Amino acid sequence: MKKVLLYFSLFALAGLLASSVASVYLSNDDSESPYQFIEAPQAPKITILWAEWKPADYLQTLTSEFTAETGIEVEIVQRSWNDWQQHFFNEMADKSQRYDMVIGDSQWLGYGSENGHYINLSHWVEQHNVTKKFIHTAMRGYAEYPKDSSRYWAIPLEGDAMGFAYRKDLFENPAEKKAFQQRYGYRLDIPTTWGQLRDLAEFFYRPEDDFWGLMSWSEPHYDGLTMALQPLLWSWGADLGDRSNYQVRGILNDGAATSALAFYKTLTTFNNPAWRDYYLDTDTSSNRPLIEGKVAMTMVYFAITPELLDPEKNPYADKIGFFSAPAGPASRATSLGGQGISVISYSKKKEHSFRFLEWFIQTKVQKRWSELGGLSCHNDILQSEAFLNASPMHRAFSESFGFARDFWAVPEYAELLHLSQKRWRHYLTTDDISAKDSLDNLALDWEQVFEYHGYYKE
Repeated sequence: MKKVLLYFSLFALAGLLASSVASVYLSNDDSESPYQFIEAPQAPKITILWAEWKPADYLQTLTSEFTAETGIEVEIVQRSWNDWQQHFFNEMADKSQRYDMVIGDSQWLGYGSENGHYINLSHWVEQHNVTKKFIHTAMRGYAEYPKDSSRYWAIPLEGDAMGFAYRKDLFENPAEKKAFQQRYGYRLDIPTTWGQLRDLAEFFYRPEDDFWGLMSWSEPHYDGLTMALQPLLWSWGADLGDRSNYQVRGILNDGAATSALAFYKTLTTFNNPAWRDYYLDTDTSSNRPLIEGKVAMTMVYFAITPELLDPEKNPYADKIGFFSAPAGPASRATSLGGQGISVISYSKKKEHSFRFLEWFIQTKVQKRWSELGGLSCHNDILQSEAFLNASPMHRAFSESFGFARDFWAVPEYAELLHLSQKRWRHYLTTDDISAKDSLDNLALDWEQVFEYHGYYKE
């Protein structure tokens, strides 16, 4: 009985002490208390902004390994493609410290560097031999501004380029091959020219069966239509302008460009009109028609194709193949996709960001990034047999990277992009303007932008 009473007394005393301690630490009246509640130190953390897509999920998974090694937590904030760019621009206008790093489009380099939003990484790049570790196309496209200046503002993170996915079973079907041969006089196969791609799109165009020849981009909200058209302009021998003096008229609107634009309008006639806003967002992804079994070919960015090869998401996963953008009358080219990662100048956690970059550029980490689904730009990874054979998409991506080209990377690129999206969308969706007039108008628009921002010297 005494033992029971003793235990009870001790228990009551412990409860009284706990209550007293709690009243001290949980008191809201700190001014009258000699004690202050001391929080346990929080783990360091960096926040990275990116667009909403699968590679961002892969990176979030990868960063858990960085956290395990360093104790630095990483949060990848994903924003819809429709507002990702504007959201970032708004944050930078306010010199916000919400994000420590950003994974931005290559065209942002001029904007980020000229406006002081990005940290100049040139010395860091030289110190860590980054230009020797990553393929030149990626360093030039995702990191360097101005071009050929050896001034770097980002590290290549996600390589990407525009290409095509297609239904292998249809291309290899004996009956389809016979019918195609009889109609066009040559063998049905992966197209090597844009003319052949047009024939294939026409051949598989069967709207009465709700089956379509080609899912081609004409999305007006971000950059889809411009990215789709650029490869044709370049492949026809045209260009966006002279990047040395910013002359546009006589280049963007020459005969070759006019033919390329008219040809692309022909391609869009083999598309389902309901898909004309499909691009990268999940609910309106240009992958959807292929997954639904309603199209023979679709434009893709290689970075968003893993779901096409996932049997849990695509019933045709084992029937999907890939090819690079074909050649035009003058050359072969494709649009550069992908992004680099930059350190934001307003961040108070730059030391953690640089530690992340040092970790990320390691060969072993690049290998792991590739295994998770990222498209590494590291020389040791990009040409390895393991990378090339990682999926049916990887060889086409690696090939495309060799002839990928980019849009204007000047600080005013968003203005230029808005104008090309607007002018070309109007041309594709109406019959009240010719290809030549559309390009004439756009060339004048672009030169007015350059003139307003002082690009032309007297």
